[in-house]
Amino acid sequence: MMIVAGQSQSAYFLEEEFPATERSHTLSVLVDNEPGVLARVVGLFSGRGYNIESLTVSEIEHSNHQSRITIVTTGRPPVISQIMHQLGRLVPVHKVINLTWAGDALERELALVKVAGKGEMRDEALRLAQAFNARIVDATLDSYVFEMTGAPADIDRFVGLMKECGLVELARTGLAALARGKTGI
Repeated sequence: MMIVAGQSQSAYFLEEEFPATERSHTLSVLVDNEPGVLARVVGLFSGRGYNIESLTVSEIEHSNHQSRITIVTTGRPPVISQIMHQLGRLVPVHKVINLTWAGDALERELALVKVAGKGEMRDEALRLAQAFNARIVDATLDSYVFEMTGAPADIDRFVGLMKECGLVELARTGLAALARGKTGI
């Protein structure tokens, strides 16, 4: 980044640094696992009018009481940069990484998909589930519940096809993501 004398380094003035297109960004945030931390992180987003499309939280180091929050949000790069800086200033936050900027991250999600139908539609749902490597976790005479783990785009395609087969209900976990390579957060 080139610093020009007299030019503000605020995120509001980084227009030349980044393209103006909005896109989805996956942020990985390492935090202390203590009461109120998630509320503070979510409050930062809601207080500034940023939308969270996916949110996943889990303790990753029991001995150090640390958790990883994976957040998917959409915005222009200057706005995402501003969000990251604001997250980094929260006291219980240890590290913030934009996995989208870091490169080709591994992203997975779990979905439970309930489909009801009889005859040909039931058979078609079963064929599609096999094609997408979805597992049957419950079956009755007129319904299936499939479990599918995969990239969010694959789950979206599977769900779209299941709408034609009698989709009744859907539950998704939200995104879990890691950067590729030997280094960690």
